[in-house]
Amino acid sequence: MLEILRRIVLWGGLVLLCVLPPLADALGEGFYTVMVSRVLILALGAVSLNLILGYGGMVSFGHAAYLGLGAYVVGILSYHSGEWFGTESAFVAFPAAMLVSALFALVIGAISLRTSGVYFIMITLAFAQMVYFFFVSQQDYGGMDGMQMWSRSDAGPLDLSDDASFYYLALVLLLAVLFLKHRLVQSRFGMVLRGIRENERRMRALGFATYRYKLVAFVISGAVAGLAGALMANLTEFVSPSLLHWTRSGELMVMVILGGMGSIAGPVLGAFAFLVLEDVLSEITQHWMIVLGPLLILIVLLARRGLYGLLTPEGRHK
Repeated sequence: MLEILRRIVLWGGLVLLCVLPPLADALGEGFYTVMVSRVLILALGAVSLNLILGYGGMVSFGHAAYLGLGAYVVGILSYHSGEWFGTESAFVAFPAAMLVSALFALVIGAISLRTSGVYFIMITLAFAQMVYFFFVSQQDYGGMDGMQMWSRSDAGPLDLSDDASFYYLALVLLLAVLFLKHRLVQSRFGMVLRGIRENERRMRALGFATYRYKLVAFVISGAVAGLAGALMANLTEFVSPSLLHWTRSGELMVMVILGGMGSIAGPVLGAFAFLVLEDVLSEITQHWMIVLGPLLILIVLLARRGLYGLLTPEGRHK
């Protein structure tokens, strides 16, 4: 019964996402297309964090750094679009955002992964805040106030200035990342990564270079978060240091925990639940986190794998 319910939720949700833009237009509520686009982008960021948190057991509290770096790469390229050739193209800006975020993740991971536990958490947080204050000090790019983009990136035949087209791009990229992530975690690499999460000392005793596996996962996670940042910059046509702040990392972590760590679709469910609750509860009270806190505790107590765990027999506590 739970398996049937799980399939209905996942496939039904996918169908609804596919028909959302024309449905929203038919109802005269085109705003929902933009709103759900934001959810899809943050879900992509949560999926990237889940790779290292849910499968690798690496609690990174600086994941927003890669999200913000991806956004700033697109914003800076847009700012110099009249000076640098090709910078307005999505085929340049998006790969550049992923590359910069991946390289930064490589540097941060190479240092941070030599520690563990609370030391790892604090080092990732410290590096993220360093990046945050770096962009706050960049007055040429708006400083604390951020900067406005001239327009969304040029994607050739795909008009990203059209909200529906942009929505489908975000949806396709999210589905592609979910598929690749599924193949990755089911591969030998994914098995080793999960083994490291359970008992790293034993994996080292078996001959696996655990540091290298964790570093590769860290870099992949950073690159995907950079892609999410590039999409976010295009969605809002605005980039600010708030994307890099540690509170954004906390929100991504809540999405992963709420949806279900160590599951493919869990972070997507968590992103939808978190942002819907935020929109609904913030209309009632500015202290909406007071409601979210107890709800998150209930989810953790009732299910091992968050909302996704409620739909699977092994996800329930006995």
